[in-house]
Amino acid sequence: MPAFPAPSASGLSRRTLLRGGLAGAGLLTLAACRSAADTATAPAGDAASPRRGGVLTVGAGVDFTPALLFAQSANTLVQRLVFNTLTRYDDRLQPQPELATSWQVSPDGTSVTLKLRDDVLFHSGRRFTADDVVFAVKNLQNPVRSAQLRSTAAAVTDFRKNGDFELTLTLAHPVSNIFDLFEFMIIPDSASVEEAFAGTKLIGTGPYTFTDRKPGSSITFARNEKYWNPGRPYLDGVEIRIVPQAESLLSSLKTGQTHLSYSIRGKDVATLKTDPQFRITSYDTGAGAYYIGANVTGEHVSDKRVRQAIAWAVDRDRLVQQALGGYGTVSSTPWPKSSPAYSEASAGRYRHDPEKARQLLKEAGLTGITLPFAHSNDPGNTAIAQILQYDLKQVGIETVLQPTDSPTMQKQLISQTMPALWTLSHGFAQLHPATLAVSAYPFNEAKNSSHFSSPAYTEIVQKAWKRPDSDSPEAKALYQQITDVLLDEQFVIDLAIAGLTEVAGSKVRGATLNKFGYLNLDDAYLTA
Repeated sequence: MPAFPAPSASGLSRRTLLRGGLAGAGLLTLAACRSAADTATAPAGDAASPRRGGVLTVGAGVDFTPALLFAQSANTLVQRLVFNTLTRYDDRLQPQPELATSWQVSPDGTSVTLKLRDDVLFHSGRRFTADDVVFAVKNLQNPVRSAQLRSTAAAVTDFRKNGDFELTLTLAHPVSNIFDLFEFMIIPDSASVEEAFAGTKLIGTGPYTFTDRKPGSSITFARNEKYWNPGRPYLDGVEIRIVPQAESLLSSLKTGQTHLSYSIRGKDVATLKTDPQFRITSYDTGAGAYYIGANVTGEHVSDKRVRQAIAWAVDRDRLVQQALGGYGTVSSTPWPKSSPAYSEASAGRYRHDPEKARQLLKEAGLTGITLPFAHSNDPGNTAIAQILQYDLKQVGIETVLQPTDSPTMQKQLISQTMPALWTLSHGFAQLHPATLAVSAYPFNEAKNSSHFSSPAYTEIVQKAWKRPDSDSPEAKALYQQITDVLLDEQFVIDLAIAGLTEVAGSKVRGATLNKFGYLNLDDAYLTA
């Protein structure tokens, strides 16, 4: 196949970029997925050269669940510390090299040829080769892994190696989100993957080696001295501390016990905006959205008029201001403004209209109903659930709150054992639109947490997914059809778009997140 040069900074088409990857082997100092804006004045000292040494402490509200390592669970801070991915998106959703240095997609979209780095070692000392990519894809194809991009991995039907560092993936059909898979798929060590799944040993090719885990308390990592990215990482190590209490997590930041967190409640972040000892960065990529899920096999919510009534009953503006501290945008759809599926009219479809909600319930012949309502038992999600409970009560829907720990809720999502209603946040809308509908647990057209099934929904989603492009007028028309189904059926009742917010002490520099919320500390350091 012909070699493709690195794209220039001038505006090339997405198709050109998909055909040829950047050939520069060490270009990971890009702030690749950081579509973000600092909301606090940066402290002095930003111009200082990166400093080696020190241990960065990251505060997390939810513990790492090893059994969901390959699934994209609630805590995604570990993946990119220990492991690497094949590619990584920049702010414009264009793939950049990581373990793959270049790539070529066939004209019909049914094969992808990858050229791989030849200087990468696993933490065990074993060399990374094309065999490890083959294993990584097959690992996600394994249903036991509960990978949300399993359908895309399953579209890979054959592997052809050309030596140790070139590989062609053959696809059953074109998929519009193949590079979503490459950013999602961490490359594990095949010899220890079951130990990784159990949380006893994590071996990858990433910037840090796993050293210890104390469930419910902390996870620690040390610098990988043989990392392939020259001179990286700067830090001696990283400690992730699990602090589920919101007040305690905020206090640990204020006292300097924790340097960095993505788990601070929006209303607490708002109190830090003018504090010069913190750097607050909002990721505007729409990495998350808050929603109410409805199990359509449940009593009462099997009627879509009831689900629509719930959508009209919620005061989204109050939710964003009171529960999220203003860090969010009201929306009836999952798509952020950066998505090719976004429509302003669709995003504003449902507004706060209690009278309309009551009318729909009357049409359904239902008054004074009571529904179980599950939510994560952390303070932030509890506050959201209480606001929603109040709004629903105003239109005649009583709810019984069921606080549940986050790992249990993740498992219930996967196993489709949710009650009539639940509230959580979802991701994947910040990627190619088809990824949401073929991969995310709440939306998956083949098997979703709501037990919703529709031949029409499946047909539209499959058409959007099996296209070689994602931004043509034809693709956008399909995305609107997907949105129309979601707005009508309301098995997922979207409330607000809210990306992750980074709160960092004044000494922290260089931390970034990828599109899946994987923490990248290749370039992170602590100032003196």
